[in-house]
Amino acid sequence: MKVFIRPQSFSAISFDLDDTLYDNRPIIQKAEAASQQFLQQHYPKSTQWQLRDWHRLKFDLLQHAPELRHDTSLARVVMLERGLLMLGYDVAVAKEGAKAVLEQFILYRSQFAVSKEVLELLQALKRRYRLVGITNGNVDHLRIGLDGIFEFVLHPGQGVKQKPAKEMFVQAAQRLGIPLASLLHVGDSASSDVDGARRAGCQAVWLNPGFGSATIARAKMQVPHFQIQSIFQLEQLL
Repeated sequence: MKVFIRPQSFSAISFDLDDTLYDNRPIIQKAEAASQQFLQQHYPKSTQWQLRDWHRLKFDLLQHAPELRHDTSLARVVMLERGLLMLGYDVAVAKEGAKAVLEQFILYRSQFAVSKEVLELLQALKRRYRLVGITNGNVDHLRIGLDGIFEFVLHPGQGVKQKPAKEMFVQAAQRLGIPLASLLHVGDSASSDVDGARRAGCQAVWLNPGFGSATIARAKMQVPHFQIQSIFQLEQLL
């Protein structure tokens, strides 16, 4: 564990989820493959497109409607509905199909479990600190083994911006009833987690490289209070 800024006392720890507590890449790949299979089975005109075509459409949508970045589920629904319309389905079918495919994606997106070792670490930390989750993703934390560990998990959407915006950090501190400086945030992203937490007035731990990765990243605008190379280095907080 490297210390860059002398930490203040803190009473709660917030965790990013994807690529911080588990390797999210194979999970997303599986969810996209499953939803693509469902899409092509029930909406055969979609066989004209490959996954890269959907990714290109999503990129274009985000370029023209950047507010969709703050709600990953809504962005996927809009992408699917727009794509089905472009493929020749009518509005009603496109809306129904987008909703059905999103449900399939969410189902597989949360079809895994956080490792026993990570859960044991969180349980140990919970005996000393209050724990919450702050994620830009749409994983269902109750289905992946985090039920009873986090007091709550915050997601963007419904007008709440994703990290690095400060909204979710502020919400977390308010719900916990603590000052922002008493919240220590742990995450793998230099921009979303470190810059976001520091900008909001929280303390930050940077997991670098992220879970399942071997690539060391560079800091963006802010430096963290701590930098760790393994989530298990958080045992030092005990």
